[in-house]
Amino acid sequence: MEKSDSVHQRMDPANGGKEIKYMDDKTDKKMYLRKLHKNDARFMLEWMHDENVTSGLKKKFHLKTLEDCIGFIENSYKDDNSLHFAVADEGDIYMGTVSLKNIDREKRCAEFAIAMRSCAMGKGFSEYGMREIFRIGWEELGLNMIYWNVLKTNRRAIRFYEKMYLGSQSADFGVSRRGYTAKQGESLTWFVAYREKRI
Repeated sequence: MEKSDSVHQRMDPANGGKEIKYMDDKTDKKMYLRKLHKNDARFMLEWMHDENVTSGLKKKFHLKTLEDCIGFIENSYKDDNSLHFAVADEGDIYMGTVSLKNIDREKRCAEFAIAMRSCAMGKGFSEYGMREIFRIGWEELGLNMIYWNVLKTNRRAIRFYEKMYLGSQSADFGVSRRGYTAKQGESLTWFVAYREKRI
């Protein structure tokens, strides 16, 4: 399996890599994935302090600071076990982050995560970011499985994932295999997507 460094390099124009471009048929707007930049931090902090975005998430993002965001971005450059990309619009403005975390090259699996600014919702950025990070997982990292979870109370996210048809719900996947306690597992809905069933 290719190392994540090769994907980082391919996505980074400074290293001679080509950024992925995407033309959305519905909105006629360009969007693409690129590496995170330090000037994305203020927009990242924006969604972290936006209750419309974070109300259904597990972490206490409202406690995060600009320094936390900058630290996350800097760490993304050297994290060999995760890939974090910005979803950017045609003006190269950060719209959100998509990630493959906890990449297990031996078991060929990783955990998916996504977060978008309110202004990006309903405009195709989430759909594109999810499809593209999955494509990178299947085609460039050689993964066989991608998994993720959401709070059962986060109906908006569950409807989105069901609409995308990229994964099926698995009641006990995370509790038994990802280090969650039974009590924690009761509050989560897990999704699992497999390479051979991709669309």
